[in-house]
Amino acid sequence: MTATTTTPQPARTVIPRPHRRRPPADDGWAELIAAVQEAGQYTTTAEAERITRIVLSALGGHVTGDERVALARALPTEAAAVIASQIPATRPQPAPEFVETVAARIEGATPATARWDVSSVLSVLPKLVGEDLTSRVLDQLPPGYALLFGRAELASRT
Repeated sequence: MTATTTTPQPARTVIPRPHRRRPPADDGWAELIAAVQEAGQYTTTAEAERITRIVLSALGGHVTGDERVALARALPTEAAAVIASQIPATRPQPAPEFVETVAARIEGATPATARWDVSSVLSVLPKLVGEDLTSRVLDQLPPGYALLFGRAELASRT
């Protein structure tokens, strides 16, 4: 019998492919994206989803306290995770500045196209989360956001 020597091989590290967690079909994420796609007249679902994530992540830092918790509970799981994962802003951001922040996150966006994108996402939220919660969120934000949510802002808040 001949002896066979094997040279030890270095251990191979296998990095598992990340699992992309998909919410259940009845969670409402697909309906949210479809509503944004229709409101914004986006040609693809992927574009509507990308814009939705950007806008919700920007909004997530500006809604705090009980309203943030209520908003996350009212939204589909995927959208709630985007909102909840944001670090609260250090200061209130006026609506035009908020739109500029979103524009900076979207390649090739202008303030006008970013306003369209922001309104396309935020204007579908009242129907999804309810008028009461929308009012509470708007009460927490500086003046000017109501128009982004598809509402008229008739009186100034003090």
